[in-house]
Amino acid sequence: MNKKILIIVAVCAAVLLGLFVFLKCGRGLCPLTKGKSGVSLSGMLNQARDLQNKGDLLGSRDAYVKLLNEFTNSNDALNWQRKVEELNIKLLFSPAVTPKSVAYEIKPGDTLTKIAREFKTTPELIAKSNNLTDSKIMPGRKIKVWNAPFSILVDKSQNTLTLKSDEEVIKVYIVSTGKNNSTPVGTYKITNKLVNPTWFKAGAVIPAGSTDNVLGTRWMGFDLAGYGIHGTTEPQNLGKQVTAGCVRLGNSDVEELYTIVPTGTEVTIVD
Repeated sequence: MNKKILIIVAVCAAVLLGLFVFLKCGRGLCPLTKGKSGVSLSGMLNQARDLQNKGDLLGSRDAYVKLLNEFTNSNDALNWQRKVEELNIKLLFSPAVTPKSVAYEIKPGDTLTKIAREFKTTPELIAKSNNLTDSKIMPGRKIKVWNAPFSILVDKSQNTLTLKSDEEVIKVYIVSTGKNNSTPVGTYKITNKLVNPTWFKAGAVIPAGSTDNVLGTRWMGFDLAGYGIHGTTEPQNLGKQVTAGCVRLGNSDVEELYTIVPTGTEVTIVD
């Protein structure tokens, strides 16, 4: 009788242990999980977090990228991808020099606009990534300048806008595209950029800041008249096909994108 009880207890304990491990693994916390190359998930997670806590944004970003590559099917993969995107933007806006940027020494006669034009970036990105509060710069100072080209991919079927640099995904944004599939498919270039744009609607001029101005806080026009990327006064409609053909982002997102991409940036739109 005692032997039967011991067997039952042992079986129950094994089942409970198995359930515990299963639940932990389902949340990406399984201590036994190994990646494709044999690395442990918990060890890599701890490394990524420790690097970020130490201020090593590039090292932390690379650790999360490795997590994604090693544990492709993890339930936490989407969270890690978002973390990578968050760290990408922090890197862009920080003074940390990365493989896609250079330390540039300011020369006499330089301006932020002149430097931005030389490296095909934006004055806003140079200022933000070097903690500059105005356009005054001093010769001899070294500043970080991003020198890798950006490109944009808009997927109408997903209502997403993907920002890339040298084909590396920097961040994916949720957007609104044209109703009745009216956003044109093709490859275009950003030819003009405006802060707080006025909306020249047929038969009316809607000033910046008006609740009727659907352009929101930024405009980036294409080399296709009447089309571009802009903000919105209807954030509740992001992720839907509701526009007259343009690509809409939330205002905070379009302001971020405006800071990053210069005129001349290639925009590809696909169904």
